[in-house]
Amino acid sequence: MKLIFYSIIISILYITFKESSKMQDKEILYQSLVDIKKMITNKELSPVELTQMSLERIEETNDKTNAFLNYYPEMALADAKKVEEKIIKGEPIGLMAGIPTSIKDLEPVKDMITTKGSLLSKDEISNIDQIGVERIKEHDGIILGKTNVPEAGSSGTTENKLGDDCRNPWNLDYSAGGSSGGTGASVASGVTPVAQGSDGGGSIRIPSSFCGIYGIKGTQGRIPRRKAGFASWHPVNFSCMGPMSRYVIDSAIMMQVMAGPHPDAESGTIQSTPPDFISNLEAGISGKKIAWSLDFGCRPIHPDVKTNTENAVKTFEDLGANVEPFKFTFNLDELEEPIMKVLGFAARYAAGGEDILKKDPEAFMPHVFNTYLRGKEVSTDDYVRSLSKLYEFRAYIESIFEDYDFISAPSMAIPANKINERAFFEDGKVVFKEWNDDIKFNSNDHDFSTWNYVYHAMTSLFNWSGNPAATVPAGFSEDGLPTGLQIIGKKENEVGVLQASRAYEIANPWHDLKPSI
Repeated sequence: MKLIFYSIIISILYITFKESSKMQDKEILYQSLVDIKKMITNKELSPVELTQMSLERIEETNDKTNAFLNYYPEMALADAKKVEEKIIKGEPIGLMAGIPTSIKDLEPVKDMITTKGSLLSKDEISNIDQIGVERIKEHDGIILGKTNVPEAGSSGTTENKLGDDCRNPWNLDYSAGGSSGGTGASVASGVTPVAQGSDGGGSIRIPSSFCGIYGIKGTQGRIPRRKAGFASWHPVNFSCMGPMSRYVIDSAIMMQVMAGPHPDAESGTIQSTPPDFISNLEAGISGKKIAWSLDFGCRPIHPDVKTNTENAVKTFEDLGANVEPFKFTFNLDELEEPIMKVLGFAARYAAGGEDILKKDPEAFMPHVFNTYLRGKEVSTDDYVRSLSKLYEFRAYIESIFEDYDFISAPSMAIPANKINERAFFEDGKVVFKEWNDDIKFNSNDHDFSTWNYVYHAMTSLFNWSGNPAATVPAGFSEDGLPTGLQIIGKKENEVGVLQASRAYEIANPWHDLKPSI
C-alpha cells in the first residue's frame, strides 16, 4: 500500500492540536467544508490527519470505484503540513485551508500526470497549474490527485483504455456517469467534501445526478482557463470548470475560489469581478418564477425520473416560488446536427485533429477518433449555418428568462445505467442495450451523437446557451440509484442558482443519505 511509505510523515502528532476522537472518525469526511475548516482553525483537527483520512479512504474505495487515475500521498501530506504550520504560526489562511480535494484529469496540475483519459498521455507530467488549480492552492486546498475521465472528456459515462470503468458508489454494477465520473464517485464515497469537475455538455450534472451529490457549472467564462491554442478564442467553447460537493455551501466556496478574470485566461472569460457566492445563500426563492419542463417537449424520460422530479419540483412551490409548466417550442432535435456534429466536431479537429489523425487509431476509444474524422469533413458553409442556428437558440433561451427567474427540469432522462449497458432513445422510449468491451473498444460503428444522446439530452442545452446550471438530488429509482433535478438561471446569476439550490437543500436534506461502500 502506498501509504506505508509515507506514514513517517504523520508519525508525530503536533501537540498544538487538541486530541479528539473525531480525528479518527471517517464521518468527518462527510461533513461540510465549513464545519471541517472550523475544526481545523480551532485546532481540533490537524490538516495532516485529515489528509491522511482522505488518502486512506481512497485506498479503501478506489479498487471498487476507480475514481482516481493517479493520487499523490507524499505531495498531499507535505502540502497539508505547510497549512498546519501556517495555522500554528497564526498566519492568514485561505477559504479551503487544509481541505482535501481532487482535480478532474483533464486539467493540468503541476508535477502530476494529466492523462486526459488517454493511453497517449498516460505518463505526461504537467509543468503548470490550470488557473482554477492555482487558485485552490492559493487558498490552501490540499490536492490529493487526479480523478477518472473518459478519453478527452467525451462521454456521459467514464470509460477509457487506462483501466476499468468508473463505477457508481451506490451500486458498483452501475456507471458513475461522466465525464466528471471520478469526481462524482469520489465525493459520493466520502473521499473529500468537494472536488473540481468540468462541464461541456453536462459533465458535472450527469455524474452529480447519478451519484446523488450537488454540482454546478457557472455561466460560460465565469471560471477561467489558460489560453491554449484554438480553444482560447473559438466562439463555441462550451466547456467550463465547476465544483461538485455534498453540500451547496461547499460548491459556493470552491466557485468563489476559482472564479474571476485572469491575465492569462482564454477569450470569453468574464472580466467583471465575480459576485459573493457565499454570504447570502439562504435568501430563499419566495416569489421567484420557475419555468418547469419534464422533457423539453421532445425527450423520452425514464418513469422513475419522471416520478422523482415531478415530486421534487413541488418543493419550490412549498417554498413560495411560482412554478409554471412551460412548453418548449424550439425543436431541440434540430440542434443535434449543427451543434454536436458540426460545431463540436469541427472545434475538436481544429484544436489538434490533424496531428491526432496521424496517430495509431488503436490507441483511441473508437468514438473519440471518429469525432476527429467527422470534424475534418465539416465545410465552411456548414459551420456558418450551424453558428447561425446556435445564436438563434441562444436568443430563444434568453427570451424565456425575460419572463422567468429559473428553468427547472430533470438533470438526466435516466438513472445510472449498468456498466455493461448503454441507454438509447428509440420510438419515444428509453431503452438499455448491451455495451460490452468488444463494442466499446473495437467497434467503428460509433455515431457519437446517437450513442451519447441520452446522456447529454437534458444538460447540453445550457452549455450551448451559456447559462449557469446546477443539479440537486431528487430521490432514488426503484433500483436504489439517485436521480437529479436541474436548476438553470439567467446568465451571470450563479448566486440565484445557488440560493435556489440551498433553499431546496434545506427542505430536502440529502446529506445523511450515503452509499454503504
